[in-house]
Amino acid sequence: MNFATVIGFSAAILTTFSLLPQTIKTLQTKRTQDISLMAYLILTFGIFLWLVYGIIKNDLPIILANMISLILSISVLSLKIKYR
Repeated sequence: MNFATVIGFSAAILTTFSLLPQTIKTLQTKRTQDISLMAYLILTFGIFLWLVYGIIKNDLPIILANMISLILSISVLSLKIKYR
């Protein structure tokens, strides 16, 4: 694995797992009042586009990170809509 790939995977891990605390807290508390619906809509669409980009470029760190990020982001977004 070359240096660029290591950097890519490191960045992917950090940015992907930055979504985990919010997802866990939202699942535990079912409280979504302080979460911006518009921000999560934009974030989720952006993550989706990054995933598409990673697939087009055949870039594994981008694909894996954004697949996981998309799942986490959709989870929070779904809870935000459900618990309005």
